[in-house]
Amino acid sequence: MHANLHAALDNFDQDILDQCSREQEFKTILFSLCYFHACVAERRKFGPQGWNRKYPFNTGDLTISVNVLYNYLEANAQVPWEDLRYLFGEIMYGGHITDDWDRRLCRTYLEEYMQPNQFDRKLSLAPGFVVPSNLDYQGYHDFIDEMLPHESPVHYGLHPNAEIEFLTVTSDNLFHTLLELQSPDAVMGEGVSQTLEEKVKTILDEVLEKLPEEYNMSDITSKTAERSPYILVCFQECERMNTLISEIRRSLKELDLGLKGELAISSEMEKLQTALFFDNVPNTWTKLAYPSTYSLAIWYNDVLQRCKELDSWTQDLSLPSVVWLSGLFNPQSFLTAVMQTLARKNEWPLDKVNLTVDVTKKFKEEFNQPAREGAYVYGLYMEGARWDTQAGVITEARLKELTPGMPVISVRAVPNDRQETRNIYECPVYKTKIRGPTYVWTFSLKTRERPAKWVLAGVALLLSV
Repeated sequence: MHANLHAALDNFDQDILDQCSREQEFKTILFSLCYFHACVAERRKFGPQGWNRKYPFNTGDLTISVNVLYNYLEANAQVPWEDLRYLFGEIMYGGHITDDWDRRLCRTYLEEYMQPNQFDRKLSLAPGFVVPSNLDYQGYHDFIDEMLPHESPVHYGLHPNAEIEFLTVTSDNLFHTLLELQSPDAVMGEGVSQTLEEKVKTILDEVLEKLPEEYNMSDITSKTAERSPYILVCFQECERMNTLISEIRRSLKELDLGLKGELAISSEMEKLQTALFFDNVPNTWTKLAYPSTYSLAIWYNDVLQRCKELDSWTQDLSLPSVVWLSGLFNPQSFLTAVMQTLARKNEWPLDKVNLTVDVTKKFKEEFNQPAREGAYVYGLYMEGARWDTQAGVITEARLKELTPGMPVISVRAVPNDRQETRNIYECPVYKTKIRGPTYVWTFSLKTRERPAKWVLAGVALLLSV
């Protein structure tokens, strides 16, 4: 932040600072803009918790914003805050941004750093760092050196845990790269009697041994004539699982024949062999599965867990008392089914209905029957903050607790006009830590703090960690 802030200021000089007739307002907003620029540029290092997607913010965005600021201040008697924030957040910087959640983040930054009363009272850009009063060009540089606290995620509005996540990801990538650079024999280590082929054969046999049979769709569909939204979701999930299981079985049997020498090894089989050796999920499986950041062993256990869940659901096709939302290929379809079911029951038009969530104080084991209205879901984690079960609100995360689990959540549908809108943080739900394209839904969670705090902290719910 220190280097970025100096670099942002270096785009200007004393002449530019003196050019505007409304000197104090111009300088104060210019300093806020430099801090904003440093924030959006450096936030990228925190990965998806910083920005959902990577954007090429550059110094041109900053200099042109300052030109706009100068023109607007010269032309208006009052500072046109709304107009300025719109131009900076939706056009200059927002022009790069393609994701709605990132756009909200950019807008919130500007609302925090550019406030109508920032001339009368001291506006804090970061804890302990206020916008300086009217200084000269060198004075601003000295102010940054003296007053800016030590580098920490708090400068960007993030929780200190974001640093741990960033360092973990960096070291993981480093070790992965080192592993892949070595020859397979070196990875196996000295004095190991197993060859590469033997190790792959062992993994292959283990996977095939545990692989469940495919679901007999005609048996399952004949159990009931009813085709309610929930039952259709169950059928779709079974079909998706069948496709995945059959591909795993086909590709492994083919590789097995290749290893025995009964088939020529194709490039596809080689890729599969390498993936199994490095404990990665093969690409051909990933395409048919769901987004996941797991290594092969954990991923395969996860698939088996999902099969178990489906087994119990297909027994009598009645909705489980608590649904494992993370265990579905398509969680959106289940949440839509909740809306459809309640809209039909109450004769509400579907386009005028929205989901509302209530976080209960209990965990999965404490429920033995389904919800009377809507459904209970579990398996979500919160990143960037934690849920205070007693108070029923979002609260500051604890150090080193990166993704605390959520209690069971009750999901229902209500007409739009009955939605609670006060003291609410619109929290995005994603399938994995990659965020971005894995977006599922938005849950409105209660908060006592201002929602802006959680927007800057990048708070989201994840279905798998």
